[in-house]
Amino acid sequence: MPADGVMTVYEDHLGVIWVGTFGGGLASIDRNTGHPFSSLVNVATDADGSPLILVSRLSTHTANIEVDPRASVLLASTGKGDPLAHPRLTVLGTFANISRDAPHAARVRRRFLSRHPKSGLYAGFGDFTFWRLQVVSAHLNGGFARAADLKAADVITNLEDAAEIVEIEESAVEHMNADHPDAVRLYATKLFGEADGAWEVTGIDPDGLDLALGDRIMRMPFAERVTTGLALRKTLAEWGARARAQ
Repeated sequence: MPADGVMTVYEDHLGVIWVGTFGGGLASIDRNTGHPFSSLVNVATDADGSPLILVSRLSTHTANIEVDPRASVLLASTGKGDPLAHPRLTVLGTFANISRDAPHAARVRRRFLSRHPKSGLYAGFGDFTFWRLQVVSAHLNGGFARAADLKAADVITNLEDAAEIVEIEESAVEHMNADHPDAVRLYATKLFGEADGAWEVTGIDPDGLDLALGDRIMRMPFAERVTTGLALRKTLAEWGARARAQ
């Protein structure tokens, strides 16, 4: 990837936006007028980074995407000062409903509720369903005069060689949180300078780990793609040794 200013911002901030956002702006196409209809939704990600939402069929935005599934999701990193000085990413694509009996429904539900545990209060209601955005393109704005149009491959993780890591993700997350909470804590505090606390792993994919401490979430990227359980154990052991050495 070119090492110009825009791409540097992309490399530095895309993970922060993608993983560090709880809510996002959903722009659907109003089924009555054809105008853009903007709303706020909770956003999580599937194993490949595709945005996931949980919405009620009673809401206007759900009625809109049931008629025309084309939509975009705006993810923004917030902070002090001018909001326009912070990076944001608009992801464009087509939403697909995840039926309760779909092969990947359990994974989608687990990953979403790991990011939004309070949504478990209503995730089982009959009118609530999960939707997954099939990304076709994206637009990154890293701040003033820093923007780039991106292809789907720039923001979506290729899972073709990663069936094993996707399959063992749930057990690996449970194992790390139950048996190695001190290591997870050290990852966040020693390797990435985060505040001390009971950090938990919420997701694992070939490109990195997602961690959470209450409302604070962070992304820990792997130096190299991790597609097997053996490679994951090796990487986490190396992280642990580095963290304890500091």
